[in-house]
Amino acid sequence: MMRQYELVERVTSYDHDADEALLNKAYVYAMKAHGSQKRASGDPYFTHPLEVAQILTDFKLDAATIVAALLHDVVEDTDATTEEIESIFGADIAALVDGLTKISRLDLVTKEAAQAENLRKLLLAVSQDVRVLMVKLADRLHNMRTIDHVREEKRKRISQETLDIYAPLAGRMGMHSIREELEDIAFRALEPVAWETVTRRLTELRAESGDIIEEIEFELKQKLKEHKIKATIFGREKRPYSVWSKMERKHLSLNQLSDIFAFRVIVATPDECYQVLGVVHQTWRSVPGRFKDYISNAKQNDYKSIHTTVIGPHRKRVELQIRTEKMDLVAEQGVAAHGFYKDIKDAAKSGEGVSVPAATSNAYRWLRRLVDMMSSSDNPREFLEHTRLELFHDQVFAFTPKGDLIALPMGANAIDFAYSVHTDVGNSCVGCRVNGRHVPLLRVLENGDEVEIITSKAQTPPAAWEGTTITGKAKSAIRRATKLAVRSQYAGLGREILDHCIERAGARYTPKDLEQAVKRLGLKEVDDALSALGRGELSSVDILSVMDIVVDEKTSKPFTRQKVGEKSTAIEVRGVDKNLPLKIDPATGAVPGERIVGIFTPGEGITIYPIFAQKLQEFEDQPDRWIDLAWGTDVSEKTYPARIQVVIHNEVGALAQVTQVIGDMHANIENLAMVTRERDFYDLDIVVEVNGIKHLTRLMKGLKNASLISSVERKEG
Repeated sequence: MMRQYELVERVTSYDHDADEALLNKAYVYAMKAHGSQKRASGDPYFTHPLEVAQILTDFKLDAATIVAALLHDVVEDTDATTEEIESIFGADIAALVDGLTKISRLDLVTKEAAQAENLRKLLLAVSQDVRVLMVKLADRLHNMRTIDHVREEKRKRISQETLDIYAPLAGRMGMHSIREELEDIAFRALEPVAWETVTRRLTELRAESGDIIEEIEFELKQKLKEHKIKATIFGREKRPYSVWSKMERKHLSLNQLSDIFAFRVIVATPDECYQVLGVVHQTWRSVPGRFKDYISNAKQNDYKSIHTTVIGPHRKRVELQIRTEKMDLVAEQGVAAHGFYKDIKDAAKSGEGVSVPAATSNAYRWLRRLVDMMSSSDNPREFLEHTRLELFHDQVFAFTPKGDLIALPMGANAIDFAYSVHTDVGNSCVGCRVNGRHVPLLRVLENGDEVEIITSKAQTPPAAWEGTTITGKAKSAIRRATKLAVRSQYAGLGREILDHCIERAGARYTPKDLEQAVKRLGLKEVDDALSALGRGELSSVDILSVMDIVVDEKTSKPFTRQKVGEKSTAIEVRGVDKNLPLKIDPATGAVPGERIVGIFTPGEGITIYPIFAQKLQEFEDQPDRWIDLAWGTDVSEKTYPARIQVVIHNEVGALAQVTQVIGDMHANIENLAMVTRERDFYDLDIVVEVNGIKHLTRLMKGLKNASLISSVERKEG
């Protein structure tokens, strides 16, 4: 725990005029006020406000802000009052503590309307004095650093709140160092497996890139030295959450992740920034579309820098950020870099309530615009929507013709929009107008688009839509609607079969007769029975018998729309007419124990595929060809083909080892081919005959354990 004199020394090191007596008094007051209170970790509670104060000294904030940090919980958690704080420490500090006390009572993870009102209160308090935000963010940062000590449910709630509100707010105010740390800690708490995976990959890439990084730094320094440009160069590793967000945004896998360092070049003046850019682009080829000049066009949070990406040594992509020392300070500290401790007295005299430099920053002006907007809007939901639009740059906000706002992930299209309005709107969607113009449904939406969805009662969403949408709601609704459509088609076929059989029997039936028969079969709905009949899972004789309709042997034969050959099959599966020819897809094979589906081809019969076969993607928009199949009960004494890919070392005896293992496992090789041949490895395509998934699993495990076999995988087609 930081000692009293250490805190005073930290503040006076950057603010020689700081009131040391005030700092000492606040330290003692807070320590006594919190007394024997403990945190969830078991540490004395006073360590928390002390750590918050220490974080703020890193940003060189004025003594009043440090005092407010020490006192920020005393009114909330002790017997102290705002009036007492004002009498001891003055009105300025009392106002800061009062603002922080009100914020601490807010619970932002609530229903939307309440969340909007709470966020409104938060920004109102911050707009009165931006130092309130500095303390609040430091408070949240230390709480997140010790988040492991709270129970899991609360940990996830606080982490989600941090990711939704506080981290974006820190970034919007330009305080990127705090934003990045908040994001990483929240990411680790919410997605521990993903965090560990990304962190491990970053460690691997760091080890692989060690020498290259030093080489790039050295070569860049030499080039700038030749042009007499004095610069500080250092590589900065990307943070886990930043990497994860990029992977999600650009649909990258971990294996595609290669660049984890962004090099910063710090120079004295803006002119030298452009000189460095010229040297870099003359030395290495630039990557098109990866250049941004934020010096001439600063971001809304005052961020200034030149960004460029070049193809550096060893044909490695090198990201460069070129800026001055002042720009770098603002990039890391945002509004906190505007020197509160220098002008706080002038600000107090002017009655503004904030320091003059902070008041002139773009980030602070953004905050003031939000507060002005609040005064012109009585609708807290509207305020929340507007604020989120400003905070979350990875979201798109579009509007219905009535003006309702719909929030969607970046990259969403009109189909996502339709399902976000209502599931029925999405299911019946046939077209759209964006900003009054007819456009394709797959067009990616942009912020501010007005989207009108055109619907039709006759529409059923195609299965292929699922692959074009990005929202979970749209995907699940399309999947559900597709299943219902397929069920309806099979039910129609089933009714046709049933009517045909009853007609041939010379009988009649009423809907009530069928309903009672279905109940006697143990099914809930008539369509369930008819769909099962259409699929071949239920015989028409079963239904007719419970309806007390007597049929002869001819009538009992299942009705089909067309005769498809006379060939029968020895493949034991359920869910299909036995008169239809069956074959197993040769590209993958299929074995009992794994889930299978059938694809019907008129004139050819049914091809059996394992559910993971890539070939099935070609039939996603043809749901009427899909048939649910299941393995029969008498499959144990037969063998079935499975195609596997085996990579072996280029060593004597490797192929013999493969055949030996397969023989020892009592399996048979139906076909073996060498697909590719490299210097060190052979890639073998093998079709083995096994009696089921357990047999295949044991076989593949045996192959993997062999010394000369590198890998074994199931072919997906």
